[in-house]
Amino acid sequence: MDYRQLSRVLGFLLLLMAVSMAGCLVYALFDNEANHCADRALGFSAVITAGAGALLAFFGRGGGHEILRREAIAIVGIGWTLSTLFGALPYILCTPNLSVAGAIFESASGFTTTGASVIKDVTAWPRGLLLWRATTQWLGGMGILVLIVAVLSMVGAGSKSLFRRESSAKFSEGFSSRVRETALRLWQIYVVLSAVCIAGLVVLGMSVFDAVCHAFAAISTGGFSTRNESIMYYQSPAIEWWLILFMALGAINFMLYAWLLAGRWNRWQQDEETRAFLWILFGTSLIIAADLLYFGKAAGVADGFRAAAFQATSIMTTTGFASADFDRWPNFSRGLLVALMFIGGCAGSTAGGVKVGRVVVFFKTLRRQTVHSFRPNQIIPVRINGVNLNDGYLLDVMFFLSLTGVIVALSTLAVSVLEPQFSLVSSFTAVAATLFNIGPGLDAVGPMTNYAGMGEVSHLLLSALMIMGRLEIFAVLVLFVPLLWRRF
Repeated sequence: MDYRQLSRVLGFLLLLMAVSMAGCLVYALFDNEANHCADRALGFSAVITAGAGALLAFFGRGGGHEILRREAIAIVGIGWTLSTLFGALPYILCTPNLSVAGAIFESASGFTTTGASVIKDVTAWPRGLLLWRATTQWLGGMGILVLIVAVLSMVGAGSKSLFRRESSAKFSEGFSSRVRETALRLWQIYVVLSAVCIAGLVVLGMSVFDAVCHAFAAISTGGFSTRNESIMYYQSPAIEWWLILFMALGAINFMLYAWLLAGRWNRWQQDEETRAFLWILFGTSLIIAADLLYFGKAAGVADGFRAAAFQATSIMTTTGFASADFDRWPNFSRGLLVALMFIGGCAGSTAGGVKVGRVVVFFKTLRRQTVHSFRPNQIIPVRINGVNLNDGYLLDVMFFLSLTGVIVALSTLAVSVLEPQFSLVSSFTAVAATLFNIGPGLDAVGPMTNYAGMGEVSHLLLSALMIMGRLEIFAVLVLFVPLLWRRF
């Protein structure tokens, strides 16, 4: 392990965070609201974060320039942990403030684009802090380390390792052989989509501040809102449809947008994962709409389909916005939403979940194994986008899905012990909603409530689950393997 190299990259990561805090500080200084604690909280946090970053960068002088596999996975795991801890400072230093565990939870929820919150009344918080809250989601959506790859040349030959460890996209799907150019282009697409979303929300009636915060949350599939009632506050079908569009765009592989700009439309036609994502989303929206109409939970066909489409998109893209209290919907619709929590968006997107591609591979493998049960000698290849998948890849997918199930089961048991007042539904969906970076669950952690009533140990446990889910588990688990930390 090259500890100097590790220190240097982590130092630049904290310096980047300090710059982001300073940007929110500028807004807080010019904001005319009565509560001015945001400028002090953001100012002190920026200074502390910048100081820590400068020290790490200083001690990292002389480290190697090529980031190998061990260093890359350590940088990703530790980097996201440090981001969460330093990102919690503004929530602790402001008034009203959060406990340390609550602040860590809120920070982890932001950077991992989960959107779960322990803030009981967001309208009581200064806008400067709410802007920081939205900014953490926006930074975490595309990936804070992918941003470092895009803007800094100091990572050199190790940029590919960092990119692969933080993003669920495969680099081979990119449009360029140079990783830094790919990362920069992805961030350019991300910025443009964010700007278009902001402009649309302003035209549709949101204030500029609300539009920025909600656009950051939509394109990053984060879900933090500046209103306690989330999107239901606005009672605007136009705003809901606009957000449906951008939540879906955020949940599609951003590499495909790069191919689109390069004039390669055939990549869109070949991509099975995107087609499956859109069909699942459309199909579940129709089914939920029919269920709502059957039980009289919608005023009409248009109202029912819009409500179903918004919540299905919000949950499947792991955004977590709410346009209705879906915890009051029929059990069948609630069950479908829970299923969508597990599926999530596409690889290479800002969405969480196990990813649609893995679900597609699972069912194709299930079909092959079923046929093998009575035709053991028949060769049935498993293909994605026309490419044959080897047995090693299939084993990785099955192991990941199995490990995810084990983590959900053990964590649900732990939450049930830590929160004895919770029902099994509350405990299970709290775990699923945090591990898969969704935000709201059902029952005690439903869309019109939050996680404020849970204990500090539970907050820390769920914070860890959020980071594990965002980094797809292994980048966190590997930090506890002693072999990783040996110098040679």
